[in-house]
Order: sequence, then C-alpha cells, then structure tokens
Amino acid sequence: MRLTSSKIRLILAFAILGQAFAWPQDPAGFHITRTIALGGDGSWDYLRFDPKSNRLFVSRSTRVMVVDLAEGKLAGEVPDTDGVHGVALDAELGRGVTSNGKANTASIFDLESLKVLATVPTGAKPDSILWEPFTGAVLTMNGAANSVTVIDVASAKALTSIALPGRPESVVSDGNGKVFVNLEDKGQIAEIDMATRSVRQTWNLEGCSEPTGLAIDTVHARLFSACRNGALIVVDAITGRNIMKVPIGLGVDGVAYDPEIHAVFTSNKEGTISIVEQKDADSYCNLQTVLTLPGAKTLALDPARHVVYTVANRMDNAGKDEFVLLEIGQ
Repeated sequence: MRLTSSKIRLILAFAILGQAFAWPQDPAGFHITRTIALGGDGSWDYLRFDPKSNRLFVSRSTRVMVVDLAEGKLAGEVPDTDGVHGVALDAELGRGVTSNGKANTASIFDLESLKVLATVPTGAKPDSILWEPFTGAVLTMNGAANSVTVIDVASAKALTSIALPGRPESVVSDGNGKVFVNLEDKGQIAEIDMATRSVRQTWNLEGCSEPTGLAIDTVHARLFSACRNGALIVVDAITGRNIMKVPIGLGVDGVAYDPEIHAVFTSNKEGTISIVEQKDADSYCNLQTVLTLPGAKTLALDPARHVVYTVANRMDNAGKDEFVLLEIGQ
C-alpha cells in the first residue's frame, strides 16, 4: 500500500499521542545511594525539600537543620522553634514558616539568611504545615485544637481559624482552592474550601487506623492516605470514593507521590520505605520495600531526580546514636 504524505502525518500524530499517554516503566530498583551524617540531639519530624536551592529542611526538636544536598553537609539552622514539626516554603516571598508545636506559634524566616523575621500565634500544637498556592497563605494544622490557622506571610499575621471535626495530621492542596487533611482520630479525610475557609465535607477511610501522611496526584485527582496500621488508602479526590487499599510498612508518618514515574513512597517507623506503583489511576501494587533505619518515619521527595530523603539515628562505631540523612534513589 502506498502511503500518502497526509497518511504519514496521521500515523506520526498517533504515534506521538501514544507516547504522550504511555505509562512509564516500573519504578523499581531503589536503594540507599548516600548517607550523610548530621549529628546533634533531639527528635525529628517532617522534612521539606526546596527545589530552588537544592536544600532539605529537617525539623529537629528546637531548631530546623538546613542541609545543602549538593555539598552533602549542614548549611545552617533556623533557631528557636520549640517543638517544631514542619516547614512550609513561600518561594514567591523567599520565606519559610515553621510550626512550633510546643510554643503554639509559627516562625517566619528568610530563606537565604535563615534569620527569624517574625513569630505568629497559632492554635494549640501546630503540626503539619503547608503553603497553599490558591490563596498564597500558609496553613498550620493544630493537633490539640482541631483547627487550621491561616497565616498571611507578607504581613506576618494570622488571618483566621478554621474549625475541623477531628485531629488534623498531614495536609495537601489541589492548587485550585481545595485542601485535604487527614483526621487522625476519626480515620477520615476532610475537604476544606479555601474560598469560604470552611470544611466542605469529610470522607471515611475504610480499614485505616490513624491516617498520618497524605499526598495527592492532581492530574488524576487521587489522594494517597497512609495509615499507621500498614495500609495506603487510594481515594478519589472529587467523590471521596475509596478506590483501593494497598499494604505498606507499619508506623508510617510520611508519604510522597512522584508524578513522572507514577510511584507512591511511604516512610515507615519500622525502618522501611514502601514503594507503590501506580499502574493506572485506579490500579496500584506494592512494588518494592527498601530497608532504612528504625525510626525513619518521615520523608521528602525530589521529583526531578526521583530521589527520596529520610532521617533517623544509627549506631556509630562507639556504640552511640548518630543522626543521619539517607538518600534513596535508583
């Protein structure tokens, strides 16, 4: 059969279209690629990766450790953040904001100098924290107050408080005014409408005990809620339908979604990273388990390099605890 130029163009168009919608290869073969000794005392919680500076912010009890990932060493610290749980980044203003769980405050600091510029009161025990792109505000999830504090970073003021029907944990945004937060004591996800600054609805998480980490796939409108009883619940972010329950490690606290390789990572306190493959929007399987360290319960993802970071203590040559950062890649 002779192909005309118009038929050739049509075939090429379909070929390109097929490549654009093709699902990539399995995201397998992850392992620990680098270990960075950071040292220092204190507990730890959420990690936050800054793609602009290639730095990692590590919440560490009374301060935030800032790691230069290119150099593989500590670059500085944000001081006086009593009981810090997490860090939000406002790249537009060049500011970071911490949630200080024991002080019931949020500290606003300069991302370059790391100098604290202002302190804002929050609800009791601010935990998870998020810069929300639709409003440009920072949200703190207040675990002992069942509320959200909405902070205007530019003016360093709390704008309002949003009541929640349960104890909040991790929070994510769809970028279009909807915010989703795990309710740890209820086994639910709450949807917040940022236009009205109110809870729109809640959804039950079937077979989930203590939902902690939360991630979102904005393209396919999927939420990934990680539960401490060893389950990852995939939820339709529009209807709240529970799509699938996938087994993961125990004691999870962090979860991240890589949209390019279609993989969900969970960090589990038992000392593992669970890697769940997204075969399509409604089909998932546990692809790989990476051994880390006991207590490595939180993580951060560099989606450009497909690298995950987690932290914990290991025993050094003298038999003492040494705080380290683990880099996990392919």
